[in-house]
Amino acid sequence: MSDTHSDLLPCVNVEPTSEHKATVIWLHGLGADGHDFEPIVPELKLPTDLGVKFIFPHAPVMPVTINGGYQMRAWYDIRDADLANREDKDGVRKSAALVEQLIDAEQAAGIPSDKIVLAGFSQGGAIALHLSTRIQHKLAGIVALSTYLTMPENLADEKSPANIDTPIFMAHGSQDPVVPMQRGQYSAKVLEENGFSVSWQDYPMAHAVCLEEIQALGQYLNKVLG
Repeated sequence: MSDTHSDLLPCVNVEPTSEHKATVIWLHGLGADGHDFEPIVPELKLPTDLGVKFIFPHAPVMPVTINGGYQMRAWYDIRDADLANREDKDGVRKSAALVEQLIDAEQAAGIPSDKIVLAGFSQGGAIALHLSTRIQHKLAGIVALSTYLTMPENLADEKSPANIDTPIFMAHGSQDPVVPMQRGQYSAKVLEENGFSVSWQDYPMAHAVCLEEIQALGQYLNKVLG
């Protein structure tokens, strides 16, 4: 386990115990940091021989309007409680570009893009969906937890064909008060209408993750990286 310091986003890295063959880049939610999902790694129960490295980047620190301008780690500003009106489109694109640099760095280190999974929770999931549907590299998988699609109206014009067939794992809590599940379901519908392959699951929980979800995610990662 280590924190990296370079021109890239600072990250928490969980190295595989065997030869490094694949990478999961996992983006945290608003106000959290890269350590937030680090404890989940052993709970995924991935086979050692998959050689999966986990990278948990820390989002930049910025003022967040909805929280009174308080400075916190965020992938983009949130201006309004109404999801449809609160998007900081420039911020989304800027963070997506920072995450793409991490993907490029993994490829430069010898991991092909089709052995890289891009995952995220809440705000991090929004960045994962935005980037993975536009990136030119074929990914192994896309994970979007308790999240939504930003700029759905732009997807038809901006989408890349690279990940049309890449399986997207979407999961949501049916009692989520932060990102209502209907927003996640609408996002899944827009993705499917644009030709993407979405697997949807929901759980009786709030804005969180649960054991059953983690187990399903472990099975998904085993499949797409195996």
